[in-house]
Amino acid sequence: MSRKYTDSEYRNIKRREREVIEQMLSDLKKSKDKRYLFKEKHVVTDLKDMLNYSADEHPDLPLFMQKYKPNQPFREISFRQAREDVNAIGTGLLDLGLEDRHIGLIGRNSSEWGESYLAIVGGVGVVVPLDRELNESELTQLTVKGELEAVITINNKYYETFKRIKANGETNLRYVINADMDEDEDVKAGLLSWKKLREEGRHMVWNGDRRYIDAQVVNTDLAAIIFTSGTTGVAKGVMLSHRNLMLDTMLVQSMFEARPKDICFSVLPMHHCYECTATFLSCVYSGATVAFSRGLKYIRKDILEVKPTIMLAVPAIIENFHNKIRRSVADKLSEKQMKVFELMDREASRFKVKLPKKVTKDIEAVFGGRMHTIISGGAPIDGAILDSFCNIGFNAIQGYGLSECAPIVALNPAKRKYMKNASAGHIMPFTECKILDADSNGIGEICFRGPQVMMGYYKDPENTAAVLDEEGWFHTGDIGYLDRDNYVFITGRKKNVIIANNGKNVFPEELESYLQALPVVAESMVWGGDRDPNSQWNGICATIRLDKEVLEAKLGPDYTPEQAEALIDAEVDKINSDLPRFKRIAHVIVRDRDFDKTTTNKIRRFVEDNKRA
Repeated sequence: MSRKYTDSEYRNIKRREREVIEQMLSDLKKSKDKRYLFKEKHVVTDLKDMLNYSADEHPDLPLFMQKYKPNQPFREISFRQAREDVNAIGTGLLDLGLEDRHIGLIGRNSSEWGESYLAIVGGVGVVVPLDRELNESELTQLTVKGELEAVITINNKYYETFKRIKANGETNLRYVINADMDEDEDVKAGLLSWKKLREEGRHMVWNGDRRYIDAQVVNTDLAAIIFTSGTTGVAKGVMLSHRNLMLDTMLVQSMFEARPKDICFSVLPMHHCYECTATFLSCVYSGATVAFSRGLKYIRKDILEVKPTIMLAVPAIIENFHNKIRRSVADKLSEKQMKVFELMDREASRFKVKLPKKVTKDIEAVFGGRMHTIISGGAPIDGAILDSFCNIGFNAIQGYGLSECAPIVALNPAKRKYMKNASAGHIMPFTECKILDADSNGIGEICFRGPQVMMGYYKDPENTAAVLDEEGWFHTGDIGYLDRDNYVFITGRKKNVIIANNGKNVFPEELESYLQALPVVAESMVWGGDRDPNSQWNGICATIRLDKEVLEAKLGPDYTPEQAEALIDAEVDKINSDLPRFKRIAHVIVRDRDFDKTTTNKIRRFVEDNKRA
């Protein structure tokens, strides 16, 4: 990040970068693949250039919408204001001597988070987004592993945590900078106010300090380190360059496009690469707006106030919306109309059927009335649920990504005729996919090579070599196949595979998809029991949380646990009857509690408590 080049050398580097991107976009325009729907793209070379371009082109459009106080409306921050803030924060960080240093970032989704991210990568050093669900011990380990010299906290809670981490002397932390504080707590101790840092940086810029504004950024520079796991003993730091993140952001919009005046609803944590790239950075690139939800329990209220046009979410959130819509529709339709809705829900594209306008208006209102695109990622979703949304007027698609690929490698095009929502998506432009060690059905390990593939794991050559081969192929560990149209289908995960008693592989994801198709099932996790035929838990097991509203509708409000278990046992028996013996679910454990999950709502498979009632 530091000034490594003469002005002439740097101009030549940026000129070559621009020429490469221009050639890629020219090649994209010439592509005959009709699934690349949006081929007109503007050229940017890195994340700093991305913000500057949009701030020049759309200075008065809002980049951020945020509710700063509970009883106040959402407030907008324009691209012009965001750039001024970023330049001020970056200047302040450089003045602290943090050039080329690793800086942590933790806290709620917010403009403060977004501006801090852009300031760090735009000419200071390397950003290390941290999972806000980690405990103090885990955050300490990541501070050491990520070699953090400063951390920006967006909430007082994390400020207090990092004050203790700094004081314990186990790390090299020099500064803890808190966005929830108006004044510095202790300058000598490095306990600083983010707001004051921004204001001091603003004054330096006004007085002619151009250290940050003129800082050199080369797109092969390391921009971010993303830790892949909450279990810090095995956490790996994915190194992503400006080029990785910028090109992934740009190219994903060849199949789905955010535009100026679109509002993207941000509900997933921004430390996660999926939300950061596909929502936040996509808005920075396209001139669209990021509207920050206050959290899962406020989603409904915030959507009605913001009226977003695009939402990215994980399957659990989308499935919840789908269930609410179905219950709402059932209350408003006659028996005959409900049959029409059920038909549309399954296969409306084959029939000329329409729902009453009052129903379609009610459905649209669930999302604020302006939603046109819903994207699912982070985990597999039943394609039929997305098709259901499409049948009632939305573009609903799913994609496939991994942190090691910045993260998106495949996405279904946002046009009904090209959607295959049973798949994880169509391979991205300039991205290669191959199936390694494919069996007779073409199923094997999915591998990718392309401009979004990571630089490697931070200071971890052994784990890097295990997944990134000499030819640049990233080995995902996912199992699946490619069809003739270049859509990738995922059938399972190598590390999740259950070895049946006959030695055959069983992928829990397949069985979970059957369970999730049952209206009575809210969530499920399939796992391998004991191989011992005398064990109580011999064979394949499933832990299931049931949907209480569906149970009440089927069994009445006074149903007993025994009735609920009998109902799900009968449903599982039906599933088993269509499966080969080695795939059948032998034991069902019904639980009332929520599963232990990651911050992106994935059930943690190896937490023993998730296997219990």
